Amino acid sequence: MTRLFCLVLSLAFAMPLRADVAEHPVTLWRVQGQSNVVYLLGSIHMLRQQDYPLPRAIDAAYDDAERLIMELDMDDLDNAAVQAMFNGAGVLHNGKTLQDLMGEEAWQQATVAAAAIDIPIEMLASSEPWLAAITVEMMMLYRAGFNPLLGVEMTMLSRALNDGKPIDGLETAAEQLSFLDGLSLEAQRDMLLQTLEDSADIDTMIDTMISAWQNGDVAALEAGLLDSIEQYPELHEALVSARNREWAETIETLLDDDDDYLVIVGALHLVGTDGVPNLLAGKGLAVRQLSEPPPLK
Repeated sequence: MTRLFCLVLSLAFAMPLRADVAEHPVTLWRVQGQSNVVYLLGSIHMLRQQDYPLPRAIDAAYDDAERLIMELDMDDLDNAAVQAMFNGAGVLHNGKTLQDLMGEEAWQQATVAAAAIDIPIEMLASSEPWLAAITVEMMMLYRAGFNPLLGVEMTMLSRALNDGKPIDGLETAAEQLSFLDGLSLEAQRDMLLQTLEDSADIDTMIDTMISAWQNGDVAALEAGLLDSIEQYPELHEALVSARNREWAETIETLLDDDDDYLVIVGALHLVGTDGVPNLLAGKGLAVRQLSEPPPLK
Protein backbone atom coordinates (compact mmCIF):
# COMPACT_ATOMS: atom_id res chain seq x y z
CA MET A 1 0.00 0.00 0.00
CA THR A 2 1.81 3.11 1.16
CA ARG A 3 4.72 3.65 3.53
CA LEU A 4 4.42 0.33 5.32
CA PHE A 5 0.64 0.51 5.18
CA CYS A 6 0.87 4.08 6.50
CA LEU A 7 2.01 2.88 9.91
CA VAL A 8 5.54 4.02 9.10
CA LEU A 9 5.70 7.20 7.08
CA SER A 10 8.46 8.72 4.97
CA LEU A 11 8.32 12.38 5.98
CA ALA A 12 10.81 14.76 4.36
CA PHE A 13 10.89 17.65 6.83
CA ALA A 14 12.93 18.94 9.74
CA MET A 15 12.27 17.54 13.18
CA PRO A 16 9.44 19.53 14.81
CA LEU A 17 9.02 20.34 18.49
CA ARG A 18 9.23 17.50 20.93
CA ALA A 19 5.92 16.21 22.27
CA ASP A 20 6.70 17.42 25.77
CA VAL A 21 6.64 21.07 24.66
CA ALA A 22 3.35 22.69 25.64
CA GLU A 23 0.65 24.03 23.38
CA HIS A 24 1.63 22.34 20.13
CA PRO A 25 -1.06 20.80 17.90
CA VAL A 26 -2.09 17.18 18.37
CA THR A 27 -3.46 14.71 15.81
CA LEU A 28 -6.86 15.14 17.44
CA TRP A 29 -9.96 17.05 16.35
CA ARG A 30 -13.10 18.20 18.15
CA VAL A 31 -16.46 18.18 16.35
CA GLN A 32 -19.24 20.13 18.08
CA GLY A 33 -22.77 18.73 17.94
CA GLN A 34 -26.04 20.20 19.13
CA SER A 35 -25.75 18.61 22.55
CA ASN A 36 -22.52 16.61 22.49
CA VAL A 37 -18.95 16.44 21.21
CA VAL A 38 -17.17 13.90 19.00
CA TYR A 39 -13.38 13.73 19.23
CA LEU A 40 -11.44 12.33 16.24
CA LEU A 41 -8.09 10.82 17.18
CA GLY A 42 -5.59 9.83 14.52
CA SER A 43 -3.98 6.57 15.60
CA ILE A 44 -0.64 4.93 15.09
CA HIS A 45 -1.61 1.27 15.28
CA MET A 46 1.78 0.12 16.61
CA LEU A 47 4.12 2.08 18.88
CA ARG A 48 7.20 1.60 21.04
CA GLN A 49 7.58 2.03 24.79
CA GLN A 50 9.76 5.09 24.17
CA ASP A 51 6.85 6.80 22.39
CA TYR A 52 4.95 7.13 25.66
CA PRO A 53 3.41 8.97 27.39
CA LEU A 54 0.78 10.00 24.86
CA PRO A 55 -0.02 13.71 24.55
CA ARG A 56 -2.16 14.87 27.47
CA ALA A 57 -4.81 16.23 25.09
CA ILE A 58 -5.61 12.61 24.23
CA ASP A 59 -6.12 11.80 27.91
CA ALA A 60 -8.47 14.78 28.24
CA ALA A 61 -10.54 13.68 25.24
CA TYR A 62 -10.74 10.14 26.60
CA ASP A 63 -11.84 11.39 30.02
CA ASP A 64 -14.57 13.55 28.45
CA ALA A 65 -15.97 10.79 26.24
CA GLU A 66 -18.61 8.37 27.49
CA ARG A 67 -18.16 6.00 24.54
CA LEU A 68 -15.31 4.93 22.23
CA ILE A 69 -15.49 3.96 18.58
CA MET A 70 -12.60 2.35 16.70
CA GLU A 71 -12.19 0.99 13.21
CA LEU A 72 -13.09 -2.42 14.68
CA ASP A 73 -15.05 -3.29 17.80
CA MET A 74 -11.90 -4.26 19.66
CA ASP A 75 -13.41 -5.60 22.88
CA ASP A 76 -15.49 -8.18 20.98
CA LEU A 77 -12.80 -9.15 18.46
CA ASP A 78 -11.82 -12.81 18.19
CA ASN A 79 -8.20 -12.45 17.07
CA ALA A 80 -7.78 -16.14 16.25
CA ALA A 81 -10.91 -16.13 14.10
CA VAL A 82 -9.79 -12.96 12.31
CA GLN A 83 -6.35 -14.45 11.62
CA ALA A 84 -7.97 -17.60 10.24
CA MET A 85 -10.29 -15.50 8.06
CA PHE A 86 -7.43 -13.50 6.59
CA ASN A 87 -5.30 -16.60 6.02
CA GLY A 88 -8.23 -18.41 4.42
CA ALA A 89 -8.69 -15.59 1.94
CA GLY A 90 -5.02 -14.78 1.34
CA VAL A 91 -3.33 -18.19 1.14
CA LEU A 92 -3.03 -19.61 -2.37
CA HIS A 93 -4.25 -23.05 -3.38
CA ASN A 94 -4.33 -25.23 -6.52
CA GLY A 95 -0.60 -24.99 -7.06
CA LYS A 96 -0.50 -21.25 -7.72
CA THR A 97 2.31 -19.19 -6.20
CA LEU A 98 3.00 -15.55 -5.47
CA GLN A 99 5.48 -15.58 -8.35
CA ASP A 100 2.70 -16.65 -10.72
CA LEU A 101 0.48 -13.78 -9.61
CA MET A 102 3.21 -11.16 -9.70
CA GLY A 103 4.41 -11.86 -13.23
CA GLU A 104 8.05 -12.11 -14.18
CA GLU A 105 8.98 -8.41 -14.20
CA ALA A 106 7.26 -7.57 -10.89
CA TRP A 107 8.57 -10.76 -9.32
CA GLN A 108 12.15 -9.81 -10.16
CA GLN A 109 11.58 -6.38 -8.60
CA ALA A 110 10.12 -8.00 -5.50
CA THR A 111 13.01 -10.46 -5.23
CA VAL A 112 15.62 -7.68 -5.38
CA ALA A 113 13.72 -5.47 -2.90
CA ALA A 114 13.17 -8.36 -0.47
CA ALA A 115 16.85 -9.33 -0.54
CA ALA A 116 17.81 -5.72 0.24
CA ILE A 117 15.84 -5.84 3.51
CA ASP A 118 16.75 -9.44 4.37
CA ILE A 119 13.24 -10.82 3.81
CA PRO A 120 13.29 -14.41 2.51
CA ILE A 121 10.93 -14.05 -0.45
CA GLU A 122 10.31 -17.80 -0.50
CA MET A 123 8.41 -17.56 2.79
CA LEU A 124 5.77 -15.54 0.91
CA ALA A 125 5.35 -18.05 -1.90
CA SER A 126 1.88 -19.22 -0.88
CA SER A 127 0.46 -15.74 -0.17
CA GLU A 128 -1.60 -13.49 -2.38
CA PRO A 129 0.20 -10.16 -2.88
CA TRP A 130 -1.95 -8.23 -0.39
CA LEU A 131 -1.28 -10.78 2.36
CA ALA A 132 2.43 -10.83 1.48
CA ALA A 133 2.48 -7.02 1.88
CA ILE A 134 0.91 -7.26 5.33
CA THR A 135 3.38 -9.98 6.33
CA VAL A 136 6.36 -7.86 5.25
CA GLU A 137 4.95 -4.82 7.01
CA MET A 138 4.52 -6.66 10.30
CA MET A 139 7.98 -8.22 10.13
CA MET A 140 9.66 -4.87 9.54
CA LEU A 141 7.71 -3.09 12.27
CA TYR A 142 8.55 -5.82 14.79
CA ARG A 143 12.21 -5.58 13.81
CA ALA A 144 12.08 -1.84 14.46
CA GLY A 145 10.70 -2.40 17.95
CA PHE A 146 7.05 -1.62 17.30
CA ASN A 147 4.42 -3.58 19.20
CA PRO A 148 0.66 -3.70 18.50
CA LEU A 149 0.04 -4.03 22.24
CA LEU A 150 1.52 -0.53 22.59
CA GLY A 151 -0.55 0.95 19.77
CA VAL A 152 -3.10 3.66 20.46
CA GLU A 153 -6.08 1.33 20.04
CA MET A 154 -4.80 -1.29 22.45
CA THR A 155 -3.87 1.37 25.00
CA MET A 156 -7.33 2.93 24.84
CA LEU A 157 -9.00 -0.48 24.79
CA SER A 158 -7.31 -1.42 28.07
CA ARG A 159 -8.37 1.87 29.67
CA ALA A 160 -11.95 1.58 28.45
CA LEU A 161 -12.29 -1.99 29.70
CA ASN A 162 -10.99 -0.96 33.12
CA ASP A 163 -13.31 2.04 33.22
CA GLY A 164 -16.37 0.26 31.85
CA LYS A 165 -16.69 2.52 28.82
CA PRO A 166 -18.54 0.96 25.84
CA ILE A 167 -16.58 0.36 22.63
CA ASP A 168 -18.08 0.07 19.15
CA GLY A 169 -16.63 -0.38 15.66
CA LEU A 170 -17.03 1.46 12.37
CA GLU A 171 -16.40 -1.72 10.38
CA THR A 172 -16.24 -5.48 10.77
CA ALA A 173 -13.17 -7.62 10.18
CA ALA A 174 -14.97 -9.20 7.22
CA GLU A 175 -15.45 -5.77 5.67
CA GLN A 176 -11.79 -4.91 6.13
CA LEU A 177 -10.82 -8.21 4.54
CA SER A 178 -13.08 -7.47 1.58
CA PHE A 179 -11.30 -4.14 0.96
CA LEU A 180 -7.98 -5.97 0.62
CA ASP A 181 -9.06 -9.19 -1.07
CA GLY A 182 -11.25 -7.23 -3.48
CA LEU A 183 -8.33 -5.25 -4.89
CA SER A 184 -7.34 -5.95 -8.46
CA LEU A 185 -4.20 -8.00 -8.99
CA GLU A 186 -2.43 -4.91 -10.33
CA ALA A 187 -3.23 -2.94 -7.17
CA GLN A 188 -2.05 -5.84 -5.00
CA ARG A 189 1.24 -5.98 -6.90
CA ASP A 190 1.70 -2.25 -6.36
CA MET A 191 1.00 -2.69 -2.65
CA LEU A 192 3.59 -5.42 -2.20
CA LEU A 193 6.30 -3.71 -4.26
CA GLN A 194 5.91 -0.40 -2.47
CA THR A 195 5.89 -2.05 0.95
CA LEU A 196 9.13 -3.87 0.10
CA GLU A 197 10.78 -0.76 -1.30
CA ASP A 198 9.69 1.55 1.53
CA SER A 199 10.95 -0.94 4.10
CA ALA A 200 14.53 -0.21 3.10
CA ASP A 201 14.20 3.27 4.66
CA ILE A 202 12.37 2.28 7.82
CA ASP A 203 15.18 3.23 10.20
CA THR A 204 15.21 6.82 8.91
CA MET A 205 11.43 7.13 8.90
CA ILE A 206 10.49 6.18 12.42
CA ASP A 207 11.44 9.07 14.65
CA THR A 208 10.27 11.77 12.24
CA MET A 209 6.98 9.92 11.77
CA ILE A 210 6.28 9.61 15.47
CA SER A 211 7.27 13.21 16.15
CA ALA A 212 4.99 14.49 13.37
CA TRP A 213 2.10 12.48 14.76
CA GLN A 214 2.69 13.59 18.35
CA ASN A 215 2.89 17.20 17.27
CA GLY A 216 -0.10 17.19 14.96
CA ASP A 217 1.91 18.40 11.96
CA VAL A 218 -0.89 18.03 9.42
CA ALA A 219 1.10 19.32 6.45
CA ALA A 220 3.88 16.82 7.08
CA LEU A 221 1.43 13.98 7.66
CA GLU A 222 -0.34 14.79 4.41
CA ALA A 223 2.95 14.84 2.53
CA GLY A 224 4.14 11.58 4.03
CA LEU A 225 0.84 9.71 3.92
CA LEU A 226 -1.15 10.97 0.98
CA ASP A 227 1.54 11.80 -1.57
CA SER A 228 2.48 8.14 -1.58
CA ILE A 229 -0.88 6.41 -1.80
CA GLU A 230 -2.41 8.94 -4.19
CA GLN A 231 -0.04 7.58 -6.82
CA TYR A 232 -2.26 4.49 -6.81
CA PRO A 233 -5.89 5.60 -7.41
CA GLU A 234 -7.46 2.19 -6.80
CA LEU A 235 -5.71 1.75 -3.47
CA HIS A 236 -6.54 5.30 -2.43
CA GLU A 237 -10.21 4.98 -3.27
CA ALA A 238 -10.77 1.50 -1.81
CA LEU A 239 -8.68 1.79 1.35
CA VAL A 240 -8.98 5.49 2.17
CA SER A 241 -11.48 7.73 0.37
CA ALA A 242 -14.49 5.41 0.26
CA ARG A 243 -14.08 4.49 3.90
CA ASN A 244 -13.65 8.14 4.92
CA ARG A 245 -16.96 9.01 3.27
CA GLU A 246 -18.74 6.19 5.06
CA TRP A 247 -17.22 7.12 8.41
CA ALA A 248 -18.10 10.79 8.01
CA GLU A 249 -21.74 9.83 7.48
CA THR A 250 -21.69 7.61 10.57
CA ILE A 251 -19.96 10.22 12.72
CA GLU A 252 -22.46 12.88 11.68
CA THR A 253 -25.25 10.74 13.15
CA LEU A 254 -23.40 10.58 16.49
CA LEU A 255 -23.78 14.34 16.83
CA ASP A 256 -27.48 13.88 17.58
CA ASP A 257 -26.62 11.89 20.72
CA ASP A 258 -26.30 13.01 24.33
CA ASP A 259 -23.08 11.07 24.95
CA ASP A 260 -19.66 12.38 23.95
CA TYR A 261 -17.59 10.09 21.73
CA LEU A 262 -13.91 9.43 21.11
CA VAL A 263 -13.47 8.03 17.58
CA ILE A 264 -10.06 6.45 16.94
CA VAL A 265 -8.95 5.68 13.37
CA GLY A 266 -5.65 5.54 11.51
CA ALA A 267 -4.03 8.98 11.15
CA LEU A 268 -4.15 8.64 7.35
CA HIS A 269 -7.94 9.01 7.49
CA LEU A 270 -7.87 12.39 9.23
CA VAL A 271 -5.64 14.38 6.87
CA GLY A 272 -6.07 15.73 3.37
CA THR A 273 -9.02 17.17 1.49
CA ASP A 274 -10.93 13.89 1.75
CA GLY A 275 -9.94 13.29 5.38
CA VAL A 276 -12.81 12.85 7.84
CA PRO A 277 -12.36 16.26 9.57
CA ASN A 278 -12.50 18.07 6.23
CA LEU A 279 -15.53 16.07 5.10
CA LEU A 280 -17.37 16.93 8.31
CA ALA A 281 -16.41 20.59 8.03
CA GLY A 282 -17.82 20.52 4.50
CA LYS A 283 -21.18 19.55 6.01
CA GLY A 284 -21.19 22.80 7.95
CA LEU A 285 -20.08 21.27 11.25
CA ALA A 286 -17.74 23.04 13.66
CA VAL A 287 -14.44 21.12 13.50
CA ARG A 288 -11.14 22.22 15.03
CA GLN A 289 -7.79 20.62 15.68
CA LEU A 290 -6.84 20.48 19.36
CA SER A 291 -3.54 21.35 21.00
CA GLU A 292 -1.53 20.11 23.94
CA PRO A 293 -2.46 22.08 27.08
CA PRO A 294 0.05 24.15 29.06
CA PRO A 295 2.34 22.20 31.39
CA LEU A 296 0.99 21.01 34.71
CA LYS A 297 2.24 23.03 37.72
